[in-house]
Formats: sequence, structure tokens, C-alpha cells
Amino acid sequence: MQVKIVKDKTEGGQVAFDLIKKGIENGAKVLGLATGSTPIPLYQDMIASDLDFSNLVSVNLDEYVGLPEDNEQSYHQFMKDNLFNKKPFAHSYVPNGNAADIDEAAKEYDQIIADNPIDIQILGIGRNGHIGFNEPGSDLNSTTHKVKLTESTIEANKRFFDDEKDVPRYAISMGIGSIMKGKQIILMAYGEDKADAIKATIEGPVTDHVPASVLQNHKDAIIIVDEAAASKLSK
Repeated sequence: MQVKIVKDKTEGGQVAFDLIKKGIENGAKVLGLATGSTPIPLYQDMIASDLDFSNLVSVNLDEYVGLPEDNEQSYHQFMKDNLFNKKPFAHSYVPNGNAADIDEAAKEYDQIIADNPIDIQILGIGRNGHIGFNEPGSDLNSTTHKVKLTESTIEANKRFFDDEKDVPRYAISMGIGSIMKGKQIILMAYGEDKADAIKATIEGPVTDHVPASVLQNHKDAIIIVDEAAASKLSK
């Protein structure tokens, strides 16, 4: 596990972009992508660049259950607004959170991942150490599955909705085992509210209580943090 401490999220986005650019130059064809505010600087750098993604495939981590794809808070729409409309890929996969049978949709997504092995996986991290929507207590070998969101995650996401009752209570998420199949993993975290999660991820034991701690077992995991997020690291 490599740790890169940067000045701010702008520099962090540039560091992540440089890693993606190098990966593509070395033959990467499939990018695993994430939503939320953390990867936005990276996506802005991707959009501003002269890189062509039209021969690449993207595979997203997760999606809310029950939101139509065109809902402004769906992750389908987030990705269109923040990347795909300006930098299209050959094909972009996002889990189907509006499927009639979520369990079947999860199996289909596992097949998509099997057919498109991820070269570089982008991650954020929750304040409780979750990656994707894999909350504390998740099986470290899990594949794509339906997840009941914790109150802390609902609390963190309610700012994006007009009313807290509109925040979905379930999501469909790539599992931790699926995430770990990525050949290279880049996790970004910014701000003091991520400091405890980052310390537990990097310096704590590997435990399902901190899902991101499993990255200690990955052969090519890179953690990009600003000084605030790194503030509780002892090393």
C-alpha cells in the first residue's frame, strides 16, 4: 500500500489523473469509477485532458435502489453530468438499481465485471470506512449485492435530497471481493472528517468493521489523502 499526501483535493485529482494516464499508456482498458464529491476533481482533469476514452470501458461501483436512471440524484445521472456527457466511453456500466429483481441484476453485474476485468479502480471512503456501499460488517469476499444503508450513510447523503425521507435506504453495490479484483486501486480521501477512517484503513487491523482496511491485502493499492485526512496517521 502506497500513501501519497497532497496539499488539497485539486492536487489529489491531478495525482490520480496522472496514474490513470500512465495506466492507459501501459494498456489499461477498463476503469472502475466512483461517485460522490471526492472524485470530481479527477473527472474534471479527465474532461480537460486530450485523452480519448472512446475505446475504453467504465464500470461503476454502485447505484441507489429505486431511483430511475434519469433521476437527478441517481448515479447514472451523476456520471453523465460529471464525466460521460463530455468524455464518452465505448461502454459505461452502472448497476441497475431500478430492476424488478435486484438479486438477478447483481448476478448480471458480476458477469459484466468478469467480462471486463478492471484495470484501475477508483474509490472514495465513508466516514465509517465503507467503500462502495459496503458498510461495516460486510463480507470481505462479497460480490455485487443489495445493501441496506446505515444511518450514518443516510445522514451523509441527505444533503443531496430535498427531504431526508427521499434518501434511498438501499443500494446495489459492487462487493469488496469484486473491488479487490481491480489490478490497481486508487482511494482518495479529503478532509478531517475522513481522518479516523484513513488511520484505521492504513494502520489498523484488516477487519470487516473497517471495510477499506482490506486494501492492505492488495498488491497495488494507492491511497491519496490531503493533510487533514492524513492528520491522525502516526507514521
